[in-house]
Amino acid sequence: MFDEIMGKFAGSPSQQAVIRLLLERGFSVTDEGRVVSGGIEIPNTGIAREIDVDRRVVDATTSTILADDQLRAIFMNISSIPSLMDLAPLLDLQVITIEVAAAGAPGIIATVSDLLADAELSIRQIVSDDPEFSDEPRLYIITDAPVPGSLLRSLVDLEFTRQVSVT
Repeated sequence: MFDEIMGKFAGSPSQQAVIRLLLERGFSVTDEGRVVSGGIEIPNTGIAREIDVDRRVVDATTSTILADDQLRAIFMNISSIPSLMDLAPLLDLQVITIEVAAAGAPGIIATVSDLLADAELSIRQIVSDDPEFSDEPRLYIITDAPVPGSLLRSLVDLEFTRQVSVT
């Protein structure tokens, strides 16, 4: 799906940058072409400044979104979720990051959560990158206790794991 969305902006790398930002941040587009997070409007100048494009590029991107039924349905319904990842150091939480090789394979989250349960670790939050929207999808598990080395070894040994880190 990600490639299909980006393909609609193939002639404009600047508009692709806008699309990437909207997807990464979970920003949606209103019927009036305004970019919002929930009910809060994000000024097009702020978006343009963030990705170093002209404000008119953001305007053109939202106009294209509204003119395309598929894009309109996606971007009018996208939303963001709060993440504990950036707060983890402040809240004394641990973040386990797993880079996966076959992100679309079934059972990845179940397997990982079973291993954490076996290690008697409580999961505060799990966030996974969508393999359709990310070139290198990762699974992030936030827990409130230190991660034992034996659990890390078990996670590294999983067939779908490329790399594991803890912060």
